[in-house]
Amino acid sequence: MGNIGIFILIALMVVMGGASSLYILVTMPVIIAKKIYGKIKYGKSLYD
Repeated sequence: MGNIGIFILIALMVVMGGASSLYILVTMPVIIAKKIYGKIKYGKSLYD
């Protein structure tokens, strides 16, 4: 029974780690694209 609990815990940690990595992988290019667009269109700073 102990092995099943550990297996479920490890599987949950893998899913959570994968979800956060996927979120970062998707959102970072979007944020960078928005900043570049704002710089080109409106002359905003890239650091705001």
